[in-house]
Amino acid sequence: MSKQHPRNVSGYSDAAVAAAYDRLLVPYHLAAPARDLVAMLGLPAGSLVLDVGSGTGAAAVAAAEEVGPEGLVVALEPSLEMLRLLHEKHVCRAVAGLAPGLPFPADRFDAVLANFVLSHFRSYEPALRDMIRVLRAGGGLGLTTWGAGQTEFMRVWKEVAGEFVSNERLQRAAEEVVPWEERFRDSAHIQRALEDTGLVGVEVKRQEYRVTIGLTDYLALREATIEGRFLRQEFGAEQWHAFRQRAIAVFQGRFSEPIKYSRVINLALGRKPPARETSGVASPRRASR
Repeated sequence: MSKQHPRNVSGYSDAAVAAAYDRLLVPYHLAAPARDLVAMLGLPAGSLVLDVGSGTGAAAVAAAEEVGPEGLVVALEPSLEMLRLLHEKHVCRAVAGLAPGLPFPADRFDAVLANFVLSHFRSYEPALRDMIRVLRAGGGLGLTTWGAGQTEFMRVWKEVAGEFVSNERLQRAAEEVVPWEERFRDSAHIQRALEDTGLVGVEVKRQEYRVTIGLTDYLALREATIEGRFLRQEFGAEQWHAFRQRAIAVFQGRFSEPIKYSRVINLALGRKPPARETSGVASPRRASR
């Protein structure tokens, strides 16, 4: 597997994980920022859009609604289970692939999306440059990252996990999959990364999103996260059952239904500079769709 993968493919290629991701993470955490990111890009009807690391299509669905039937959204995702769920939504063209190494010609797309993807790359600069390569001059690259801070509920869940495995091991497991997550919580680092790869007019804004979710769904969501998958892989069936029962007991003892919290998200947009004019050479026309 390429080290430039946008997600931990082995984890997200598990059918149960992909289903939990689509049922819980998308509607509660990913869909609203994706809609706002698409709105920032201002996609005209008929646009051709690439969604890199699409998962089950939070951003692809939002983009497809914006560009309409005369446009096209291409969703690129390495996990076949994610692609299967995305294909069932019939909103875009799903393609298996990775960045860098995007299987598209240069200057092809009007916009490129990367919704909660940047932190997953082993080396993010080659991936960003490849996204810019396939973006037409003047086109926008939009991305989202998690903002600073963690909720009380996340802290309590990690406290329970700490009764079964050291916090250091849990942190190392997360950093193995999302090595840049902490860095890109800072909007200044996002802006610098986009500008360093040649984008102009870079804008990064922090936005708060309110979440209301039942305790059972919240715990299931945590189990589908990187840390949750790590614990399940580490534990035997008996220890996993004990951990889950302990988490249920702690949450039911401390919190009432439903739980409510806010997540801060960074939304960023940069544009590919206009192509330099070459004397006697006309600018290339957009390829036929």
